[in-house]
Amino acid sequence: MASAWERKHHHSDLEKVAAFLPNLLAEDSLKRDILIQTVHGVLLFADISGFTALTEKFIQRSGTDRGTDELAQTLNCYLGDILEEMLIFGGDILKFAGDAVLVLWRTSPQELAKTISLVLQCSRQIQKKYGSHDTHVGQKVQLKIGISAGSMSLLIVGDRRRRYFCICGQALAEVCEAEQLANAGEVILSATSWELCEQHRLRTKGLAGKRAVKVMGMDRMSWAECQEALRNLVQYPRSHRLEGEGAMRPALLLPNDPNAEEVLRKYIPEAALRKLDDRVPLDLFSELRPVTTLFVQLQFAADISTVGLGTILHNASRMMVEILCPHKGEINKVLLFDKGCTFLCVFGLTGEKLPYESLHALQSAIQIFNSCSTMLGEIEAVSVAVTGGTVFCGVTGHPERHEHTVIGQKVNLAARMMVHYPGLVSCDAATYAASRLPPYYFKELPERKMKGLSHPGTIYQYVGITKRSTFGMGLTKKRSEYVPLLGREKEIDLFVRCLKAYEDFGQRHILAFEGTMGSGKSHLLTELAYLGQVAGHRVVAMELLELNVRQSFSAIRTLMARALGLQDCEPCSARQHMLQTKLRGTIEESSYCLLNDIFLVEFPISDKVREMRETQRKMELHSTWAKVLEKVIGGEFGIFVIDNAHFIDPASWSIMSPVLRNVSLFMVVSLAPGYARTESFCKAAADNTTSPKITYLHLDELKPSAVVQKVCQELGVVSIPRDLARFLIQRSSGNPYYCEELLRCLRCNAMLLFRTRRQGEKAEDSWESLIIEASPLAATLSSSVRNDGSVCTIRPDVNLENMVLPATLKEIVLAQLDRIKPLKQMVLKFAAVIGPVFTTQLLSHILPAGVRHKMNCLLDMLVSDNILKWLKNTEVPEDVQDPTKGPATSPQAERSVERPSPSKKTVERQPGVLAFCVPLLREAAYELWPERQRVALHHKCAAFLEQHAHKCESCCQGDFVAFHHFAVTSTQDGRSCQGPADPGDSRSWEALVLAGEQLKRDRTHATEGRFLAKSKQTTELPSKTDGKHNSACSCECKVIVESVLVPLARHYMAMGDAARAFYYLLECVAAYLHASNSYMALMKLNEAEVLRNSVEKKANGIARFEEAIFFSLKGEVCCLMGRMKLAKKMIREALSLLKRQFPKTSVGAFVKSQVEQLPCAAYVSRRASSLPQEARRKRLAWLLRQSCCLSLLEHVFSLEGTSSGQMFSRLAARMKANTDRAADSYQAADSRHR
Repeated sequence: MASAWERKHHHSDLEKVAAFLPNLLAEDSLKRDILIQTVHGVLLFADISGFTALTEKFIQRSGTDRGTDELAQTLNCYLGDILEEMLIFGGDILKFAGDAVLVLWRTSPQELAKTISLVLQCSRQIQKKYGSHDTHVGQKVQLKIGISAGSMSLLIVGDRRRRYFCICGQALAEVCEAEQLANAGEVILSATSWELCEQHRLRTKGLAGKRAVKVMGMDRMSWAECQEALRNLVQYPRSHRLEGEGAMRPALLLPNDPNAEEVLRKYIPEAALRKLDDRVPLDLFSELRPVTTLFVQLQFAADISTVGLGTILHNASRMMVEILCPHKGEINKVLLFDKGCTFLCVFGLTGEKLPYESLHALQSAIQIFNSCSTMLGEIEAVSVAVTGGTVFCGVTGHPERHEHTVIGQKVNLAARMMVHYPGLVSCDAATYAASRLPPYYFKELPERKMKGLSHPGTIYQYVGITKRSTFGMGLTKKRSEYVPLLGREKEIDLFVRCLKAYEDFGQRHILAFEGTMGSGKSHLLTELAYLGQVAGHRVVAMELLELNVRQSFSAIRTLMARALGLQDCEPCSARQHMLQTKLRGTIEESSYCLLNDIFLVEFPISDKVREMRETQRKMELHSTWAKVLEKVIGGEFGIFVIDNAHFIDPASWSIMSPVLRNVSLFMVVSLAPGYARTESFCKAAADNTTSPKITYLHLDELKPSAVVQKVCQELGVVSIPRDLARFLIQRSSGNPYYCEELLRCLRCNAMLLFRTRRQGEKAEDSWESLIIEASPLAATLSSSVRNDGSVCTIRPDVNLENMVLPATLKEIVLAQLDRIKPLKQMVLKFAAVIGPVFTTQLLSHILPAGVRHKMNCLLDMLVSDNILKWLKNTEVPEDVQDPTKGPATSPQAERSVERPSPSKKTVERQPGVLAFCVPLLREAAYELWPERQRVALHHKCAAFLEQHAHKCESCCQGDFVAFHHFAVTSTQDGRSCQGPADPGDSRSWEALVLAGEQLKRDRTHATEGRFLAKSKQTTELPSKTDGKHNSACSCECKVIVESVLVPLARHYMAMGDAARAFYYLLECVAAYLHASNSYMALMKLNEAEVLRNSVEKKANGIARFEEAIFFSLKGEVCCLMGRMKLAKKMIREALSLLKRQFPKTSVGAFVKSQVEQLPCAAYVSRRASSLPQEARRKRLAWLLRQSCCLSLLEHVFSLEGTSSGQMFSRLAARMKANTDRAADSYQAADSRHR
């Protein structure tokens, strides 16, 4: 039976909103802003036991991303079925808490007894059906249920913009206690509900020392009694639901009232509202997204009143919203369960991703902790936990009642940390590392055993700003003593010239280097600081952090403290002595006390300062700082280097700005675009009065040659494979940090191999050595770099295109992606499934029907945003265009990108082809998809592309492996995706040809240029035979393989259909050989080898004919690459699989030649005519493959020049002639029976 989520549901706008909320919030009384309301009814608290252990099992089995996805899918299916039963029995789902749910049956006090019986019948039915559930990973989950009854209070907290609701009271406390007393599979009645229930119906068992009871059995209510109990529930509006009729929620029967919708929207998380407003379909709400989770737990006094509790929650929620909003965090839910009052806050949800997200979360956490600890007097304890990682962000529950939340291992970990590390701000190792804060901002906490978590990792306490962090830090990047800084020769030369002018003529100068995150600003400043020190200058260097921009006067304090040497003065008296020594004559003695709070000193408060009013004191403080700053940067203290100067806080800038204009100094700063301080420096550089004294320089991306050299430096090798060079150049876009992170990910996952290259070393005659030997190498390092002559290769079973994006880069790219609206994001996510280049026809085929009419308009906007680019037939030729320049950001790109004006009305256009401007953006968008939806989209893509998976018209169409699909029809065609897509027309074919040309250009040209001049090999290796592949294919097949066959193999791999993926990998190999591209044929054969080995391990196996094709194509490639001995071995294996043995000895060859002379044409002709068409064509495919293998053997043996070689060559020719005659007979029979 299909689960609740697999059934289609259609709602109005109001119903879509109401589905996120309980029926309780739909009542008229809530529209009158009643903040505390008394409610009577029965509460049910159901908790899934083993959920945390199940999470761990999924992560261990499938990895973080896929494991999280599988967990969410399993939970949704299981929980959806349970909720279906509760809805049928009239339950109102109040709250979700990950693996738990709180449900209310609202009724009058007089009907509590009947309602308890109804709830008990529902509970026992749920336990019978779903009480124990075996998952496919071997972890069993079970259900515990607690029930209570009586009166409770509904609290509404928040402000006019955002609202939250909670249930509190004795009934809530009792239901939490009952659930905790329950074991797996049990139903526990609280003491009050036991007193109120129809005890004559029940068979119970007492619990030792408790008034609550365990329900062992009950006399079932009749259908009429259930109907009566349902009618007596307090519902708005009235609706009758009977067991067996399916779930129907009263809230979903509301009239389409805009006022009601406006009120209800206040209770829905903002992440869900953004998607609702953009009309994103509900099944596309969910994503696998890296976020930072923040749990806040507030512990109250046991005797706190309901009014007091409501006041504290109201103030706490408002305070948290004010803290979270600037950091793009949001409260996802407020829970009053067994863990006290818990706030779940999330950073990085769709549309809200920020760079330095972990830092934003830690800042928010410490602010919330401090505010709750000091401002809310009746709170006994505050605990905050912060974790970061990939989680499921989306809809969970039931189609009629669900919530938008986060699920995953990191969410579970934060909840456990909140409980096991009370009274402080704790964070996990991932948040600690991602924050990039110095270690003194944290304190390592002792390891504690947490239920369900086997390896939680190191847990830290975030202590925030301490005395040690008050004076900031120096430059954190380390300079290499052995290798130069690559690609920054222009900037270094400018620094040297300006420093020379400063030394010789006293010319003050400010060098401002602006670059995006990861462009190498910090490394450059470290190098310049070193050069300044070598030149004999004192260098005062400091690095600012993102948190400094929100701390008044932090930048000026750090600058002055480091210039005066206060960071090394531990005792207060030492700092006081240093200040008096350095500032003697600069400020008055009476003004030293103004520096107390700034430099943590204790000068006596002077009478002059004591008598000042607040305004006067602020003015005097400002004047004193200006004098100190002028003294500090007046020249005697040397060169000033400020990394991340865009984080200078406004208060510091108000003092620094005028001083920088008037004082002679030499300063070097780094800046990032998009900040107020960056704009200030940019304007100053453009100002005629200051421009001679300020140089503002943008850091360009590294050239491809510098990227390759940098990689060789990092790896300590003299050369790297061309495929690795192309991968890193395209993915990094010349950004040094991106390159470093991609390389680190490759090394951490052991995807690279290293070997020492020896002159004259004879290669081993094996397939593995052929792969290594055939891989072209990118440029070598200069001889000045110390290495042992090692070269780097890619592990044979690694496909770089399938590498998961590192978490550090995913955060950066998602921050860029989240700047666009959800609907445009959705289109990008669909396009990402297709690939880096896609046609509008294919995109339209996989888009939801409700979005297709907006597709062209959305694509135009994405092109204008420089995220996509239109491809045209008039592209710059591949030997002229520089593909390392991003089409959306370089002037040259305008000649190859069609940019429609956003103001023009979008009209229906011919099918077109688009490409992603930034490869990382596509990969990040693709990885957001949950697996089930991703697989469905790959299925649609495959259905469309299979219509075009054949040779071009000039090559007579057909399979690249002759009659290939006929030979595998019986075993694989049932799993093919052919059918749903419309037959391809000429326009679709032309678009795919254009897409293939771009993909081929990206593959072959990205690493061409001067930096590969030392590499003698090219991507397309010349043929070494005189066969049909000698001349390059001039038809469209060479690009169709790129846009159709290669994607088809990828789509089937993503779907988990190894047989079809293997099929299309073989088609790719045959197509590349058809286009005389032996190198790519070799690479695709290597992919097929890896897939074949993985299938063998799973005991699935590959069809015999597919194995034969695999070995025959291997033989053909070996032949083309001069490995004749290996070629003979592979071809013999192929013929053996094709049941056409080829002898290995001279005697065997003699016997075989005699057999081949026997007449059999008449028999073959009769057999061909007697077979059905399917079997005839399958046999024909086998014969054609045998003929191909024998032709290759004839050629290989003919090259040996020996008598035995000639004998084997003649035998192969004779066998081929007989095979060709048999194939002709089968073709003739097939023609007669059409």
